[in-house]
Amino acid sequence: MIVCGFLGMSTKFVECTLGVQYRDVGDDGTVYGGPMYYISKGLKERGFGLLGKISAVIFAIFCIGGSFGGGNAAQSNQAALQMVDLFGLTGGSARTIVGIIMMIVVGIIIIGGIKRIGQVASRLVPFMVALYFIAVIAILIIQIEEVPGMFQLIFTDAFSGKAAAGGALGYLIKTGIKRAAFSNEAGIGTAPMMHGTAKTNEPIREGLVAMIGPAIDTLIVCTLTALAILSTGVWKETSDNGISLTLNAFNSVLPYNLGNIILIIAMFVFAFSTLFSYSYYGVTCLGFLTKPKYGKYYNYFYVISIVIAAVVKIDFAINLIDSAFAMMAIPTIISALLLSKKVNVAAKEYFSKLK
Repeated sequence: MIVCGFLGMSTKFVECTLGVQYRDVGDDGTVYGGPMYYISKGLKERGFGLLGKISAVIFAIFCIGGSFGGGNAAQSNQAALQMVDLFGLTGGSARTIVGIIMMIVVGIIIIGGIKRIGQVASRLVPFMVALYFIAVIAILIIQIEEVPGMFQLIFTDAFSGKAAAGGALGYLIKTGIKRAAFSNEAGIGTAPMMHGTAKTNEPIREGLVAMIGPAIDTLIVCTLTALAILSTGVWKETSDNGISLTLNAFNSVLPYNLGNIILIIAMFVFAFSTLFSYSYYGVTCLGFLTKPKYGKYYNYFYVISIVIAAVVKIDFAINLIDSAFAMMAIPTIISALLLSKKVNVAAKEYFSKLK
Protein backbone atom coordinates (compact mmCIF):
# COMPACT_ATOMS: atom_id res chain seq x y z
CA MET A 1 0.00 0.00 0.00
CA ILE A 2 2.90 2.37 0.74
CA VAL A 3 4.50 1.69 -2.65
CA CYS A 4 1.14 2.18 -4.37
CA GLY A 5 0.65 5.40 -2.42
CA PHE A 6 3.79 6.91 -3.96
CA LEU A 7 2.80 5.68 -7.43
CA GLY A 8 -0.71 7.00 -6.81
CA MET A 9 0.61 10.52 -6.18
CA SER A 10 2.19 10.52 -9.64
CA THR A 11 -0.86 9.00 -11.31
CA LYS A 12 -3.25 11.42 -9.67
CA PHE A 13 -1.11 14.38 -10.67
CA VAL A 14 -1.33 13.38 -14.35
CA GLU A 15 -5.02 12.43 -14.47
CA CYS A 16 -6.23 15.49 -12.52
CA THR A 17 -4.08 17.83 -14.64
CA LEU A 18 -5.66 16.30 -17.74
CA GLY A 19 -9.09 16.61 -16.10
CA VAL A 20 -8.68 20.40 -16.07
CA GLN A 21 -6.93 20.65 -19.45
CA TYR A 22 -9.72 18.85 -21.33
CA ARG A 23 -12.82 19.79 -19.35
CA ASP A 24 -16.08 20.83 -21.02
CA VAL A 25 -18.30 23.83 -20.32
CA GLY A 26 -22.04 23.44 -20.89
CA ASP A 27 -24.37 25.97 -22.45
CA ASP A 28 -25.43 27.10 -18.96
CA GLY A 29 -21.80 27.62 -17.85
CA THR A 30 -21.60 24.37 -15.85
CA VAL A 31 -18.13 22.80 -15.94
CA TYR A 32 -17.73 19.06 -16.60
CA GLY A 33 -14.47 17.17 -16.22
CA GLY A 34 -13.14 13.65 -15.97
CA PRO A 35 -11.51 10.83 -17.92
CA MET A 36 -14.43 10.62 -20.35
CA TYR A 37 -13.52 14.05 -21.69
CA TYR A 38 -9.73 13.76 -21.78
CA ILE A 39 -9.89 10.23 -23.16
CA SER A 40 -12.17 11.20 -26.05
CA LYS A 41 -10.63 14.63 -26.78
CA GLY A 42 -7.02 13.76 -26.02
CA LEU A 43 -6.89 10.52 -27.99
CA LYS A 44 -8.60 12.27 -30.91
CA GLU A 45 -5.70 14.75 -30.93
CA ARG A 46 -3.30 11.81 -31.06
CA GLY A 47 -5.13 10.30 -34.05
CA PHE A 48 -7.06 7.66 -32.05
CA GLY A 49 -10.51 9.20 -32.34
CA LEU A 50 -12.55 5.99 -32.51
CA LEU A 51 -10.52 4.32 -29.76
CA GLY A 52 -10.99 7.41 -27.62
CA LYS A 53 -14.77 7.39 -28.03
CA ILE A 54 -15.06 3.67 -27.26
CA SER A 55 -12.72 3.89 -24.25
CA ALA A 56 -14.58 6.92 -22.86
CA VAL A 57 -17.92 5.10 -23.11
CA ILE A 58 -16.45 1.98 -21.44
CA PHE A 59 -15.10 4.10 -18.60
CA ALA A 60 -18.42 5.89 -18.09
CA ILE A 61 -20.42 2.64 -18.01
CA PHE A 62 -18.15 0.99 -15.44
CA CYS A 63 -17.91 4.18 -13.42
CA ILE A 64 -21.68 4.08 -13.00
CA GLY A 65 -21.30 0.48 -11.82
CA GLY A 66 -18.39 1.45 -9.56
CA SER A 67 -20.37 4.28 -8.00
CA PHE A 68 -23.02 1.75 -6.99
CA GLY A 69 -20.35 -0.64 -5.67
CA GLY A 70 -17.54 1.47 -4.24
CA GLY A 71 -19.46 4.54 -3.22
CA ASN A 72 -22.78 2.99 -2.41
CA ALA A 73 -22.81 -0.73 -1.62
CA ALA A 74 -19.59 -0.84 0.44
CA GLN A 75 -20.26 2.33 2.44
CA SER A 76 -23.98 1.73 3.01
CA ASN A 77 -23.33 -1.85 4.01
CA GLN A 78 -20.57 -1.07 6.53
CA ALA A 79 -22.46 1.90 8.00
CA ALA A 80 -25.62 -0.18 8.40
CA LEU A 81 -23.72 -3.01 10.10
CA GLN A 82 -22.08 -0.63 12.57
CA MET A 83 -25.31 1.23 13.32
CA VAL A 84 -27.17 -2.00 14.01
CA ASP A 85 -24.40 -3.15 16.38
CA LEU A 86 -24.06 0.27 18.02
CA PHE A 87 -27.73 0.65 18.93
CA GLY A 88 -28.32 -3.05 19.56
CA LEU A 89 -31.00 -3.27 16.89
CA THR A 90 -32.50 -6.70 16.27
CA GLY A 91 -34.85 -8.21 13.74
CA GLY A 92 -34.64 -8.81 10.03
CA SER A 93 -35.78 -5.29 9.15
CA ALA A 94 -33.18 -3.43 11.27
CA ARG A 95 -30.71 -2.86 8.43
CA THR A 96 -33.54 -1.95 6.07
CA ILE A 97 -34.69 0.79 8.44
CA VAL A 98 -31.11 2.08 8.76
CA GLY A 99 -30.83 2.05 4.95
CA ILE A 100 -34.01 4.14 4.61
CA ILE A 101 -32.64 6.73 7.08
CA MET A 102 -29.36 6.90 5.16
CA MET A 103 -31.26 7.23 1.88
CA ILE A 104 -33.16 10.28 3.18
CA VAL A 105 -30.01 12.01 4.51
CA VAL A 106 -27.98 11.37 1.35
CA GLY A 107 -30.89 12.34 -0.90
CA ILE A 108 -31.27 15.74 0.78
CA ILE A 109 -27.58 16.53 0.20
CA ILE A 110 -27.01 15.22 -3.34
CA ILE A 111 -30.13 16.76 -4.86
CA GLY A 112 -28.38 20.10 -4.25
CA GLY A 113 -25.63 19.15 -6.71
CA ILE A 114 -21.85 19.52 -6.66
CA LYS A 115 -21.83 22.82 -4.72
CA ARG A 116 -23.81 21.45 -1.78
CA ILE A 117 -21.76 18.22 -1.81
CA GLY A 118 -18.57 20.31 -1.68
CA GLN A 119 -19.89 22.49 1.15
CA VAL A 120 -20.87 19.53 3.32
CA ALA A 121 -17.74 17.46 2.62
CA SER A 122 -15.39 20.41 3.22
CA ARG A 123 -16.80 20.76 6.72
CA LEU A 124 -17.04 17.09 7.67
CA VAL A 125 -13.84 15.57 6.27
CA PRO A 126 -11.16 17.83 7.88
CA PHE A 127 -12.86 17.33 11.27
CA MET A 128 -12.88 13.55 10.77
CA VAL A 129 -9.21 13.40 9.72
CA ALA A 130 -8.08 15.58 12.66
CA LEU A 131 -10.05 13.51 15.18
CA TYR A 132 -8.75 10.24 13.75
CA PHE A 133 -5.15 11.51 13.70
CA ILE A 134 -5.30 12.52 17.35
CA ALA A 135 -6.71 9.14 18.38
CA VAL A 136 -4.17 7.06 16.43
CA ILE A 137 -1.19 9.17 17.53
CA ALA A 138 -2.38 8.84 21.16
CA ILE A 139 -2.40 5.05 20.75
CA LEU A 140 1.09 5.08 19.20
CA ILE A 141 2.44 7.26 22.05
CA ILE A 142 1.01 4.85 24.63
CA GLN A 143 2.42 1.87 22.69
CA ILE A 144 5.65 3.63 21.64
CA GLU A 145 7.90 0.73 22.68
CA GLU A 146 6.12 -1.56 20.22
CA VAL A 147 6.08 0.82 17.23
CA PRO A 148 9.65 0.33 15.82
CA GLY A 149 9.27 -3.45 15.77
CA MET A 150 5.81 -3.26 14.22
CA PHE A 151 6.98 -0.84 11.52
CA GLN A 152 9.77 -3.28 10.70
CA LEU A 153 7.23 -6.13 10.63
CA ILE A 154 5.31 -4.38 7.82
CA PHE A 155 8.38 -4.57 5.56
CA THR A 156 9.84 -7.92 6.60
CA ASP A 157 7.06 -10.38 7.40
CA ALA A 158 5.07 -10.03 4.19
CA PHE A 159 8.16 -10.85 2.11
CA SER A 160 9.49 -13.65 4.31
CA GLY A 161 10.44 -17.03 2.89
CA LYS A 162 7.49 -18.57 4.69
CA ALA A 163 5.03 -16.24 2.95
CA ALA A 164 6.57 -16.87 -0.47
CA ALA A 165 6.72 -20.64 0.02
CA GLY A 166 3.10 -20.75 1.14
CA GLY A 167 1.97 -18.90 -1.98
CA ALA A 168 0.83 -15.96 0.14
CA LEU A 169 3.23 -13.41 -1.31
CA GLY A 170 1.34 -12.81 -4.55
CA TYR A 171 -1.97 -12.70 -2.68
CA LEU A 172 -0.61 -10.12 -0.22
CA ILE A 173 0.73 -7.89 -3.00
CA LYS A 174 -2.55 -8.15 -4.94
CA THR A 175 -4.60 -7.36 -1.84
CA GLY A 176 -2.36 -4.40 -0.96
CA ILE A 177 -2.68 -2.96 -4.46
CA LYS A 178 -6.48 -3.33 -4.44
CA ARG A 179 -6.88 -1.76 -1.01
CA ALA A 180 -4.50 1.08 -1.88
CA ALA A 181 -6.53 1.78 -5.01
CA PHE A 182 -9.70 1.79 -2.94
CA SER A 183 -8.21 4.16 -0.35
CA ASN A 184 -6.88 6.82 -2.73
CA GLU A 185 -8.60 6.02 -6.08
CA ALA A 186 -5.46 7.08 -7.97
CA GLY A 187 -5.57 5.87 -11.55
CA ILE A 188 -9.23 4.90 -11.23
CA GLY A 189 -10.49 8.11 -12.83
CA THR A 190 -12.92 9.36 -10.21
CA ALA A 191 -10.78 12.23 -8.86
CA PRO A 192 -10.50 14.11 -12.21
CA MET A 193 -14.30 14.49 -12.22
CA MET A 194 -14.13 16.52 -9.01
CA HIS A 195 -10.86 18.32 -9.73
CA GLY A 196 -12.02 19.08 -13.27
CA THR A 197 -14.69 21.40 -11.84
CA ALA A 198 -12.20 23.44 -9.78
CA LYS A 199 -12.17 27.22 -10.22
CA THR A 200 -8.66 27.45 -11.62
CA ASN A 201 -6.93 28.25 -14.88
CA GLU A 202 -3.77 26.33 -13.89
CA PRO A 203 -4.15 22.59 -14.65
CA ILE A 204 -0.71 21.80 -13.21
CA ARG A 205 -1.50 23.50 -9.91
CA GLU A 206 -4.69 21.45 -9.63
CA GLY A 207 -2.66 18.32 -10.35
CA LEU A 208 -0.30 19.22 -7.51
CA VAL A 209 -3.24 19.72 -5.15
CA ALA A 210 -4.58 16.30 -6.16
CA MET A 211 -1.26 14.66 -5.18
CA ILE A 212 -1.94 15.48 -1.54
CA GLY A 213 -4.80 12.95 -1.45
CA PRO A 214 -2.81 9.69 -1.75
CA ALA A 215 -0.14 11.12 0.58
CA ILE A 216 -2.69 11.71 3.34
CA ASP A 217 -5.04 8.76 3.04
CA THR A 218 -2.71 5.93 1.98
CA LEU A 219 0.78 6.91 3.16
CA ILE A 220 -0.27 8.51 6.44
CA VAL A 221 -3.75 7.40 7.55
CA CYS A 222 -3.51 3.75 6.43
CA THR A 223 0.04 3.32 7.74
CA LEU A 224 -0.85 4.85 11.12
CA THR A 225 -3.89 2.58 11.29
CA ALA A 226 -1.71 -0.45 10.57
CA LEU A 227 0.76 0.57 13.29
CA ALA A 228 -2.08 1.06 15.78
CA ILE A 229 -3.49 -2.41 15.04
CA LEU A 230 -0.08 -4.11 15.12
CA SER A 231 1.26 -2.34 18.22
CA THR A 232 -1.79 -3.24 20.31
CA GLY A 233 -1.47 -6.94 19.41
CA VAL A 234 -5.20 -7.42 18.76
CA TRP A 235 -4.42 -8.95 15.35
CA LYS A 236 -3.02 -12.02 17.16
CA GLU A 237 -6.14 -12.59 19.23
CA THR A 238 -9.07 -12.23 16.85
CA SER A 239 -10.24 -13.20 13.37
CA ASP A 240 -11.96 -9.82 12.96
CA ASN A 241 -11.12 -7.74 9.92
CA GLY A 242 -11.61 -4.21 8.60
CA ILE A 243 -13.32 -1.73 10.87
CA SER A 244 -14.02 -4.32 13.58
CA LEU A 245 -10.30 -5.06 13.94
CA THR A 246 -9.49 -1.33 14.10
CA LEU A 247 -12.21 -0.87 16.72
CA ASN A 248 -10.67 -3.63 18.85
CA ALA A 249 -7.29 -1.90 18.63
CA PHE A 250 -8.73 1.45 19.72
CA ASN A 251 -10.73 -0.02 22.60
CA SER A 252 -7.77 -2.03 23.92
CA VAL A 253 -5.79 1.16 24.64
CA LEU A 254 -8.09 4.21 24.84
CA PRO A 255 -10.09 4.66 28.09
CA TYR A 256 -13.73 5.61 28.71
CA ASN A 257 -15.00 3.92 25.56
CA LEU A 258 -13.33 6.66 23.47
CA GLY A 259 -12.33 4.12 20.81
CA ASN A 260 -15.96 3.36 20.01
CA ILE A 261 -16.97 7.01 19.90
CA ILE A 262 -14.06 8.23 17.74
CA LEU A 263 -14.13 5.39 15.24
CA ILE A 264 -17.88 5.46 14.82
CA ILE A 265 -17.81 9.22 14.13
CA ALA A 266 -14.95 8.79 11.65
CA MET A 267 -16.62 5.85 9.94
CA PHE A 268 -19.94 7.65 9.48
CA VAL A 269 -18.33 10.83 8.19
CA PHE A 270 -16.24 8.81 5.72
CA ALA A 271 -19.24 6.72 4.65
CA PHE A 272 -21.53 9.68 4.03
CA SER A 273 -18.90 11.87 2.36
CA THR A 274 -18.10 8.96 0.03
CA LEU A 275 -21.78 8.43 -0.72
CA PHE A 276 -22.12 12.11 -1.61
CA SER A 277 -19.08 12.06 -3.90
CA TYR A 278 -19.95 8.90 -5.81
CA SER A 279 -23.41 10.17 -6.58
CA TYR A 280 -21.74 13.01 -8.48
CA TYR A 281 -19.52 10.59 -10.40
CA GLY A 282 -22.57 8.67 -11.57
CA VAL A 283 -24.40 11.87 -12.54
CA THR A 284 -21.40 13.08 -14.56
CA CYS A 285 -20.96 9.75 -16.38
CA LEU A 286 -24.65 9.39 -17.22
CA GLY A 287 -24.61 12.98 -18.48
CA PHE A 288 -21.65 12.13 -20.71
CA LEU A 289 -23.36 9.04 -22.13
CA THR A 290 -26.61 10.91 -22.80
CA LYS A 291 -26.77 14.68 -22.28
CA PRO A 292 -25.61 16.59 -19.17
CA LYS A 293 -29.19 17.64 -18.36
CA TYR A 294 -30.21 13.97 -18.03
CA GLY A 295 -27.42 13.11 -15.58
CA LYS A 296 -29.44 14.24 -12.56
CA TYR A 297 -31.85 11.31 -13.00
CA TYR A 298 -29.09 8.97 -11.92
CA ASN A 299 -29.54 10.20 -8.33
CA TYR A 300 -33.03 8.73 -8.08
CA PHE A 301 -31.70 5.22 -8.72
CA TYR A 302 -28.69 5.91 -6.52
CA VAL A 303 -30.63 6.84 -3.37
CA ILE A 304 -33.03 3.91 -3.76
CA SER A 305 -30.11 1.48 -4.10
CA ILE A 306 -28.75 2.64 -0.71
CA VAL A 307 -31.51 0.64 0.99
CA ILE A 308 -30.64 -2.48 -1.06
CA ALA A 309 -26.91 -2.02 -0.41
CA ALA A 310 -27.50 -1.81 3.35
CA VAL A 311 -28.74 -5.41 3.47
CA VAL A 312 -26.59 -7.28 0.90
CA LYS A 313 -23.53 -9.32 1.87
CA ILE A 314 -20.29 -7.30 2.05
CA ASP A 315 -18.44 -9.85 -0.13
CA PHE A 316 -20.73 -8.97 -3.03
CA ALA A 317 -20.02 -5.25 -2.55
CA ILE A 318 -16.24 -5.77 -2.44
CA ASN A 319 -16.23 -7.92 -5.58
CA LEU A 320 -18.31 -5.28 -7.38
CA ILE A 321 -15.83 -2.57 -6.36
CA ASP A 322 -12.77 -4.54 -7.53
CA SER A 323 -14.30 -5.44 -10.89
CA ALA A 324 -15.60 -1.96 -11.67
CA PHE A 325 -12.39 -0.23 -10.53
CA ALA A 326 -10.28 -2.53 -12.71
CA MET A 327 -12.34 -1.76 -15.81
CA MET A 328 -12.22 1.97 -15.03
CA ALA A 329 -8.46 1.92 -14.49
CA ILE A 330 -7.59 0.35 -17.85
CA PRO A 331 -8.73 3.22 -20.15
CA THR A 332 -7.71 5.83 -17.54
CA ILE A 333 -4.10 4.63 -17.24
CA ILE A 334 -3.62 3.98 -20.97
CA SER A 335 -4.91 7.43 -21.92
CA ALA A 336 -2.83 9.07 -19.15
CA LEU A 337 0.30 7.41 -20.55
CA LEU A 338 -0.51 8.48 -24.11
CA LEU A 339 -1.17 12.06 -22.99
CA SER A 340 1.62 12.33 -20.39
CA LYS A 341 3.82 14.28 -22.82
CA LYS A 342 1.24 17.09 -22.85
CA VAL A 343 1.27 17.14 -19.06
CA ASN A 344 5.07 17.18 -19.01
CA VAL A 345 5.22 20.18 -21.36
CA ALA A 346 2.63 22.06 -19.25
CA ALA A 347 4.54 21.21 -16.04
CA LYS A 348 7.83 22.59 -17.39
CA GLU A 349 6.07 25.78 -18.45
CA TYR A 350 4.31 26.15 -15.09
CA PHE A 351 7.45 25.63 -12.99
CA SER A 352 9.46 27.97 -15.20
CA LYS A 353 6.85 30.67 -14.48
CA LEU A 354 7.25 30.06 -10.75
CA LYS A 355 11.01 30.52 -11.02
